[in-house]
Amino acid sequence: MTGALAGWLQILALVAALALSYRPLGDHLAHTLTTSRHLAAERLVYRLGGVDGDADQGWPAYLRGVLAFSAVSVLFLYGFLRLQNHLLLSLGSRPMPADQAFNTAASFVTNTNWQSYSGESTLGHLVQMAGLAVQNFVSAAVGIAVVAALIRGFTRERTEQVGNFWVDLTRIVLRVLLPIAFVFAIVLVAGGVIQNFHGVESIRTVAGGHQNLIGGPVASQEVIKELGTNGGGFYNANSAHPFENPNPFTNWLEIYLLLVISFSLPRTFGRMVGDHRQGYAIVTVMAVIWAASIAIVTVAEAHSVSSQAGHAAGGMMEGKEQRFGIWASALFAASTTLTSCGAVNSFHDSYTPFGGGMTIFNMMLGEIAPGGTGSGLYGILILAIIAVFVAGLMVGRTPEYLGKKLGSREIKFASLYILTTPAIVLVGAGLAMALPGERAAMLNHGPHGFSEVLYAFTSAANNNGSAFAGLGANTAWYNTALGLVMLFGRYLPMVFVLALAGSLARQQPVPVTAGTLPTHRPQFVGLLTGVVLIVVGLTYFPALSLGPLAEGLQ
Repeated sequence: MTGALAGWLQILALVAALALSYRPLGDHLAHTLTTSRHLAAERLVYRLGGVDGDADQGWPAYLRGVLAFSAVSVLFLYGFLRLQNHLLLSLGSRPMPADQAFNTAASFVTNTNWQSYSGESTLGHLVQMAGLAVQNFVSAAVGIAVVAALIRGFTRERTEQVGNFWVDLTRIVLRVLLPIAFVFAIVLVAGGVIQNFHGVESIRTVAGGHQNLIGGPVASQEVIKELGTNGGGFYNANSAHPFENPNPFTNWLEIYLLLVISFSLPRTFGRMVGDHRQGYAIVTVMAVIWAASIAIVTVAEAHSVSSQAGHAAGGMMEGKEQRFGIWASALFAASTTLTSCGAVNSFHDSYTPFGGGMTIFNMMLGEIAPGGTGSGLYGILILAIIAVFVAGLMVGRTPEYLGKKLGSREIKFASLYILTTPAIVLVGAGLAMALPGERAAMLNHGPHGFSEVLYAFTSAANNNGSAFAGLGANTAWYNTALGLVMLFGRYLPMVFVLALAGSLARQQPVPVTAGTLPTHRPQFVGLLTGVVLIVVGLTYFPALSLGPLAEGLQ
């Protein structure tokens, strides 16, 4: 079987699996977020937390819950990392330095999972399980909870309430993430991913030497790392490590896991607003952008025009695992950068200028195709509001979306959402390039060196977590700066999303008329796709011109 044929087959199998999951998982998420029935385990959690499970919250109270929970999580994980040498199963690991502990805590709580350390040599098993893996669950749940509040803003009328954050958080973890993670962790173990509590073991290699290998509870962390679009690897090599991703089957399964919830959430959206056509329109835009990204990255890596001699000699395989090849590596790279998942099975820094540039552009889109768990859907819904507003300007009519008028207040919140992340990325990258000491952290010079810095801040602000890796980012400045970028990039947009949800919920729905823009037809799909590409292109094109585009055109 040729590599191209194998590549096409795995893509088709992935599309089929996602299509089969779309309806049942989307409906299950909708039921989880709308039912009034509480499970016994949930009532116990509410009682322990002093939560009234039947009480709703206005958007300010919902936001306070998100921020308070996240702040406590950062402090808890920071303490875990600083005190890990006193904990069980520490494997002799030393306390993490203060700046790196702050960076790591901010990273995992914000669903970014940027890692400036090697997991197998820096962290003990307890910190990996009770610290990082726990945040992988709850940070993913926070994203879904926020988009649930936004959807309720569309469905409710003349009210201040957008749901109960503590109820949403508990239900998502107990009813969705834990059951799926439990099942697929077993599948990963069956596929060869390790799951044990071994420490360092010395083995004799084929060449007669000795090598130290570290085991651990890998499968249980690997599954939620992908399912929750987190991305932090148990090992420094992440999903390129054979203990995390041993063969083509586990590689395909991990790609499926990192996409399945985000691609199913449009179904949840359609069901909650009472019109499944709205969900189909949104998921179509996601699928079109995802397919285009896969095509561009694959062509760039498989048919490089920048180095035909290197390609003929297998040069385009640099940084890629032989057991996966170009097609599976490109599929993973495109999928992980279009979601807020920093998992990688290849070295993005070794990609061709246009292939690597596409991974940066994917994150610059705001990771909305399909995006992170929850964050991808609320990101594309914000862009849908902008698209409706643009259409309203063209016909001279007050824009409406799902029966709610989009006045100046709503458009301001949507605009602030769109402008926040690019501002954080460009200001952060500009400061790094302006400071001589931070420029020295670049391991390459010229356009590629700039791309490394641009990738780092784009990844951090969009809560992705992957890296070009040609950057010495484990310094006090980078750990602090990127940690702050992760926090601002995660929570400032959430402020605007929840404020928009509250503004929409207060409105009285308006009836559909002949002048109402249909937002379920192919025309709207094309309009929304165009708005996504134009907004991103105009915002980031100068920075991309200095980095991957300049390198590719040299």
